[in-house]
Amino acid sequence: MKKILIINGHPDSQSFCKEIAQRYFKGANKVAQCELINLEELEFSPILKHGYRKRTQLEPDLQQAWEAIKAADHLVFVYPNWWGTQPALLKGFIDRVFLPGRAFRYRENSVFWDKLLKGKTARLFVTMDTPKWYYRLVFKQPGHEAMRKGVLHFCGVKPVKITAFSPLKTSSAAKRLKWLEQVEQLGAAGR
Repeated sequence: MKKILIINGHPDSQSFCKEIAQRYFKGANKVAQCELINLEELEFSPILKHGYRKRTQLEPDLQQAWEAIKAADHLVFVYPNWWGTQPALLKGFIDRVFLPGRAFRYRENSVFWDKLLKGKTARLFVTMDTPKWYYRLVFKQPGHEAMRKGVLHFCGVKPVKITAFSPLKTSSAAKRLKWLEQVEQLGAAGR
């Protein structure tokens, strides 16, 4: 059975992102073995204090999250787009968990690296106040590209599908319900 890990990167437990994560879980749980991690519930320092120079021990919550990432076939990240990219909580999680020797491995005396998460796929659900067309044409989608190429493709996760919901701040209750129904359908399809 397919294993899906959903990671909600919004720091607010009352967010629309949490609703998205729960609806995806509801749909996907019918066709796959699912796990949902809400980063705001975990206890960890989001700071990679020594960079890659010296390894910082993973807190128990991060170690469990890493084990879930390794076991998953499909990774789903849910988060808001703040200042063009993901919130600090999600960025800190990535910094702490997607480490050399785990998610990727640099080759000695080479500019190339080994992608240690090959075989996994991903979907990003991103909420934004910026209209999608403006984010794409004017800003050139820096947050989408950072997650897709800079993190996930770098570690071997492909393909990475992106579903953005915007503008969130002016969306009606009916529009949000439609988005949640779309999310549940994608979950039920295991995508």
